[in-house]
Amino acid sequence: MKILAIADPHGNYSKISPIIEKAGKVDLVLIAGDITNFGPDENASELIGMFQVPVMAVPGNCDMESILNTLERSDAISLHNKHKCIDNITFIGLGGSNPTPFNTPFELDEEEIEQKLLDLIASAKLNSASKYRILLSHAPPHETLDSVGTNHVGSRSIRNVLDQFDLVVCAHIHESRGVMKHNETFILNPGMACEGYAALIYIDDKTETKDIQIELIEA
Repeated sequence: MKILAIADPHGNYSKISPIIEKAGKVDLVLIAGDITNFGPDENASELIGMFQVPVMAVPGNCDMESILNTLERSDAISLHNKHKCIDNITFIGLGGSNPTPFNTPFELDEEEIEQKLLDLIASAKLNSASKYRILLSHAPPHETLDSVGTNHVGSRSIRNVLDQFDLVVCAHIHESRGVMKHNETFILNPGMACEGYAALIYIDDKTETKDIQIELIEA
């Protein structure tokens, strides 16, 4: 499966068509939040309508929580606080972010993040025997792609469950675009889509061992 991952367009979709052209044919699109810049919610439908393949999305902390209603009515799979299995891959989603100093619209405390993730992981294990498990979140795990200056500002709760996933696709920290690996888990921040940044994920579910390849792209 070839997946296009984007994040943080913040309501500016001028680079989306160039990203789509650069990516070529893909099977699925993942959107890791901050779809709008504090609204309006309807912008989400505009963004999703630009893609001709299935889309999974979670909101970010700069989206109003009411955007969930728009995502539910759209052609996308609204993945916030849900899980979905496609082609031997279980996707788990959690939008918003851990608390910030800026009192943004969609923030969750760490206890709520951890409980939601534990419940989702348990439910996914009961309902699917997928080979791969991917977390689509807006917030990054703590002490990964979450550096602002000398500080790590990611979610400790996501860090606590990191080993339950083969890949975490996250966003939120604009300065921390990149790919890294923690133990056996890949962490990807595709960068700000409004600046033409994105990533391609290649997953081979036909091999005996797990095979995930990630390519950062720029349009």
